[in-house]
Amino acid sequence: MTTADSPAKKPITVKFQRAALFGYVGLLVLIPLWMYFVPPLDGNTSWVSLFFPIIPLLLPLRGIIKDNTYTYAWANFIVMLYFIHGLTMLWAAPDELIWVLLELVFASSMFIGCTYYARHRGQEQGLKIRKLKEELAEEKAANEHGK
Repeated sequence: MTTADSPAKKPITVKFQRAALFGYVGLLVLIPLWMYFVPPLDGNTSWVSLFFPIIPLLLPLRGIIKDNTYTYAWANFIVMLYFIHGLTMLWAAPDELIWVLLELVFASSMFIGCTYYARHRGQEQGLKIRKLKEELAEEKAANEHGK
């Protein structure tokens, strides 16, 4: 559905959105499965330990559902937690290699998808991050005009 405020998505934009969603949903499913099926060595797994790792992933859920370009952009900060966790587990728990590789694939897909979706969709919508140089020039002109 496109409106005057929201131009149609180009095919490349849709591909990056699908990559982001693939990674996002993959992490939402993988993390609790991993925590449930691969319990810690002591065998005690509480509900808190099952859902605590999912909480950061739930933060961008509303914006992703609403297709908010900014949400895709800042969701990259969250996905880095899972990427770092995957790299750490790759070193610390080589016996859980399949779970670790899945986490890294999903985190990488989400990171790449979110990055380029936000970029392409932002360009389609005319959003841009102003350059510091432009902001400083405008601020200087406003200050000189006010004197």
